Amino acid sequence: MAEDQGLAVRRPSYLSTRPRARLALLLSVPLLWLVVMYLGSIAVMLVSAFWTVDDFTGAVVHTFTLDNITRLFTDPLFGEVALRTILVAVTVTVIDVVIAVPMALFMSKVASPRGRIALVVAVTTPLWASYLVKAYAWRILLAPNGPIAFVTGGNTPGYGLTATIITLAYLWLPYMIIPVYAGFDRVSDSLVEASFDLGASTWRTIRSVALPLVFPAIAAGSIFTFSLTLGDYIAVGIVGGKTQLLANLIYGQLVTANNQPFAAALSLIPLVAIVLYLFAMRRTGALENV
Repeated sequence: MAEDQGLAVRRPSYLSTRPRARLALLLSVPLLWLVVMYLGSIAVMLVSAFWTVDDFTGAVVHTFTLDNITRLFTDPLFGEVALRTILVAVTVTVIDVVIAVPMALFMSKVASPRGRIALVVAVTTPLWASYLVKAYAWRILLAPNGPIAFVTGGNTPGYGLTATIITLAYLWLPYMIIPVYAGFDRVSDSLVEASFDLGASTWRTIRSVALPLVFPAIAAGSIFTFSLTLGDYIAVGIVGGKTQLLANLIYGQLVTANNQPFAAALSLIPLVAIVLYLFAMRRTGALENV
């Protein structure tokens, strides 16, 4: 009868009847990119950390050796720089949390709709500016004869570890504010009103109701600030003065010393630090609720 009515019956295709196959085909390209380009490059780095460099020719010798790993644990310089880098990453993260939480709370729960839009634009606009422009702007601000010294009568941190922390905290602050703002925005106003109705103060409501619900967002933002600080070497070179962090040492070994295997061995320290930080965040249960 269908043929009599001129209707063509189409047989279902293979993918239309197999959703798993359709999903596998959809994810094949990004998964291939992830495995080959991202995980593959990390695997090559891990392997090359056990190679060495010929002192005479400068060529990489593909022979297994533990010399680079032994050097990491025997030279106190690398332990000192690693500890300094981790402390800087933690300090930058804490500073950004302290700034982001009240600002995100105001943006999501206090500001008017028009003011909220203006604040979101103000927070995200610096992301459009060049990284180097922002870093060099802080170099000008922190200069011994710069604007900060002029306003404060010569009191300026200058170039060094403090300037590095200030600059990195500024650079990564939007990556903390945005997820925390989204976290506060998901907190129902009825929960806040119920807390007030039960006699809780504003601070008690924030501490006992809002912050536990927003903690996963804070954890997500802290992953950005912590990992980005561990891997940054440009800002340290611009405002850090004589300060050395792990990323600077890795860059120096890779570019200046032309010692790729030892640079790969140094890269294991921030890689392990990030993995341990992710496990710590996972133990808190924060990543399961992001």
